[in-house]
Amino acid sequence: MMMLPVTSADPVEATEKQNKDKKQWQDWMREPLLHFVLVGALLFAVDHIVASRAGDPKTILVDSAVDKQAKQVFKDARGREPNDEELFALRRVWLDNEILYREGLALGVDKGDSVIRDRVIFKALSMLSADLKLPPADDKVVREWFDKNRAKYDEPARYDFQEAVIAGERTEGSVKALVEKLNTGAPGDIDAGLRVFKGRPHANIVQGYGEAFAKALEQSTQGRWVAISGKDGWRAVRLESSTNGTAASYESLRGVVLQDWTDATMAQLRSDAVAVRAKKYNIKVEPVAR
Repeated sequence: MMMLPVTSADPVEATEKQNKDKKQWQDWMREPLLHFVLVGALLFAVDHIVASRAGDPKTILVDSAVDKQAKQVFKDARGREPNDEELFALRRVWLDNEILYREGLALGVDKGDSVIRDRVIFKALSMLSADLKLPPADDKVVREWFDKNRAKYDEPARYDFQEAVIAGERTEGSVKALVEKLNTGAPGDIDAGLRVFKGRPHANIVQGYGEAFAKALEQSTQGRWVAISGKDGWRAVRLESSTNGTAASYESLRGVVLQDWTDATMAQLRSDAVAVRAKKYNIKVEPVAR
């Protein structure tokens, strides 16, 4: 068997880390009203700067000043600029917090906290939450929620595979030529490195290489090198092994699912409650500067 030097670079591993970060970000976005409490000062600078601008107390302006500061604090926290989806979420976070802050001022909860916006927001949120009532959590409702969110609980099919990383441009011809050498054990120097991937779920492979690539890899013959076109070019890969996914059991996870349903339902109720209060304000949103 022809041996290739193992390289340290691992784009799918990097993608998996990005997926984990993205999942954490998506989980965070589900509860916009608690962002200020959960992440402390992440948006405090935005709140402080925008709040310092004089204007109509019934008008809320989401503009370039919000975007500029949101981008900066995001970059300071994550080392990169937010993408469009993340910037939209940051705008939503700021808007929800601004509404809560103004509601808190109207309710007089700023007593002793006139310059501490996060405390005012938290007090307003607490008062708002006290009036919310969780709907009955009967088994039918929770089970339906479980079925809609199965991806969170099911164990996906996983794949072990290798990639021979060719030096230079990865054209269809060069990758297929490399695959032929690897499968036949043809003599001669092979200028390529080896990347090894263990236990990668389908979604992770799709994220790294594309849907068509993932399907072709999963359908390939185990132990044989193949040339597959991915979203960023041709690659030489070999499927080593795979394990079938397993469906989660609602009965064994009911306690966990019930808590998740409770958290998600309360988060939605709080968001809906703030949306109702937002109707009191004239909200102006400027396009994102490009």
